[in-house]
Amino acid sequence: MVAFFSREDAGFVAGDFAVSRWSDQQVAGPAVCGLLARELETHSPGAGFIPARLTVDLFRPVLTEPITVHSTVVRTGTRVRVADAWITQHDEVRVRASVMYLAAAEQPPGLVWQADAPLPVPEVRLDAPTGQPPLFKCGEQDWTGDFAAAQNGERKSMWQNLPPLVEGEPISGFQRAAFLGDTTNLVCNWGTEGVGFINSDVTLTLTRLPLGPEVGLHAQDHISADGIAVGTATLYDRTGRIGTSVVTGLANARRQVDMADTALP
Repeated sequence: MVAFFSREDAGFVAGDFAVSRWSDQQVAGPAVCGLLARELETHSPGAGFIPARLTVDLFRPVLTEPITVHSTVVRTGTRVRVADAWITQHDEVRVRASVMYLAAAEQPPGLVWQADAPLPVPEVRLDAPTGQPPLFKCGEQDWTGDFAAAQNGERKSMWQNLPPLVEGEPISGFQRAAFLGDTTNLVCNWGTEGVGFINSDVTLTLTRLPLGPEVGLHAQDHISADGIAVGTATLYDRTGRIGTSVVTGLANARRQVDMADTALP
């Protein structure tokens, strides 16, 4: 089955699926976030802990060259563990990430307001990863895998069953969530002329990991001024909300990505 990366020596090599639409010399942000999450999982305290917050700073492009991911534990406690990860190429740190694992516990008593509006879910289950495009829902339109049909100014949702991140390895729930977090750009910052903002960072918050292979994103907000955008989306699965994703984007209008010309397999 197709994967985003293959193993090479102590590192990874990006496959075609991992190449960015911004440049064929760069690795796409979602794949980078997934790879960093994979490394940070090696520092998980184990059962009973949730990767409750992941922040990724994407301040330099990760090149389509051999990639080595580094990491370290910053703090360990009975209820909290913090770890950092980073990718270095050409003697420069390209991206960095931080995860905070929190110990699961009993819910406190009392009623607290929660959003209860239903989230859109496709009727047909994506039971197996196929390498096909994600499904998009724009406003009241039906779900579609056609990028051209989704290039509009409507509120967007996205639904996907991802193939393996690394060849020969099953993709984990945390890797799925981290990958989808960066694609918040597609549900929040994609308009009638394509995507004109490139993510400078991603912050993913989780109350639990996704159940099953399908994960969705639902746009909650888009705010932009002076070439800077903030997009907020809800991350969810078939059983309900699991967290949020916030991306900060920098205008890249000279290299605006026309998603409508994305070829369907």
